[in-house]
Amino acid sequence: MTGAFAIAMSVIFADPNMAVDAVYRAGGVGPDVPVRAIRKAPDEVTAFGAARVWSETMRVDVRVAEVASPAAGDHVMIEGTTYIVQGEPVRDRERLVWTLDLRPQ
Repeated sequence: MTGAFAIAMSVIFADPNMAVDAVYRAGGVGPDVPVRAIRKAPDEVTAFGAARVWSETMRVDVRVAEVASPAAGDHVMIEGTTYIVQGEPVRDRERLVWTLDLRPQ
């Protein structure tokens, strides 16, 4: 089934309605690597004692085939804005896509 998922992911990431062009830089200083990214900006509610804190988030999905081993501190530039990867990147079940948690630089 991985072959079918890989083909589906390639189609989704190529779709201009789903993904955008981005630039990935390992460690923030590495060479520019062009990638396709699917942006996600879900609101997140976090419990803090008796309070609940609402915050905006920025996450992107990138293909493992384009970014083999992302890490905290790497940079992703989308439409002229640079974001820093924070936390540990997470791969999907099929090991085809990384989800990167970002914050603006």
